Amino acid sequence: MSSTLSPADVAAVQRCEQAYNRIRDELSKVIVGQNDVIEQVLVAVFAKGHALLEGVPGLAKTLLISSLAQALDLSFKRIQFTPDLMPSDVTGTEVIQENLETRAREYKFLAGPLFANMVLADEINRTPPKTQAAMLESMQERQISAGGNVHKLPAPFFVLATQNPLEQEGTYPLPEAQLDRFLLYIKVDYPSGAEEWDIARRVTTAQQSPITPVMSGAEIIEIQKLVATVPVSDQVLGYAWALVRATRPHTKEAPDFVNRWVSWGAGPRGLLTLVTCAKARAILYGRYHATIGDVQAVAKPALRHRVASNFAAQASNVGSEQLIQMLMEAIPADKKYEKPAA
Repeated sequence: MSSTLSPADVAAVQRCEQAYNRIRDELSKVIVGQNDVIEQVLVAVFAKGHALLEGVPGLAKTLLISSLAQALDLSFKRIQFTPDLMPSDVTGTEVIQENLETRAREYKFLAGPLFANMVLADEINRTPPKTQAAMLESMQERQISAGGNVHKLPAPFFVLATQNPLEQEGTYPLPEAQLDRFLLYIKVDYPSGAEEWDIARRVTTAQQSPITPVMSGAEIIEIQKLVATVPVSDQVLGYAWALVRATRPHTKEAPDFVNRWVSWGAGPRGLLTLVTCAKARAILYGRYHATIGDVQAVAKPALRHRVASNFAAQASNVGSEQLIQMLMEAIPADKKYEKPAA
């Protein structure tokens, strides 16, 4: 499979694997554990997408994102979302200023915090839908419209949002259409016992070492272009296709438990996410093609916000996490997949 890549691409894949290992080493200076979270965030970055991180307070979500921005040598802005935050507070606004030379008054655009390579949207579910919607254009089109003018955002551009699953009073849950804009929905869990011991020992006794930049924005853009060239076999594509098709209730591909417990399944963007993220994960590990294992590794963060359980599932204590696991067990990986007839 590597023969489909040029020698320059093969060398770029090797550099990407080396950079991934160095990034993990740099982040380990301030972050203990969370290897799966780091991997999934980097997959989203190299797949040119955005990520939503969910976890209880105190799990170092903000520290992880800000540290990653340092390791990638990217400009970084943090937006603390609150109920009184206005769209212009996020995107920027036009103000009237006097030209010192002509004395004429003219409009000048003052850029908001979205104008950075990496934006941390902290507790995005605490701001009203009007402000949440202001993020949509920037996330999808990577631009801001203000006063009839279009302002391009810097490249590369990523939104890494966080939300707290505990306190739901006074929050505004993201609508499904906006959730779908996030390439991956990443769950941040508690550290293991040994990791939590190391956290306490390190934070209370030692100084943290500074993070050394590992790569630049230009190198990230090159990796994003490389991801597009990574080959995917029909077998891997077919498995991802079958997985997504099986999430849709009352279709011929849906298993019985999907018809019983799923309200709605993933759309075509779910399939695109599975394939693209599988390719990005492959080059993180120095491989020149995506595998079914890569698809399975990204399936939960790629689909957990695209598969909605119904009331019957909730009554049976079955959530999207369990449904995706059941789907991976139900869809055979060794079956020969071919493009269906039109």
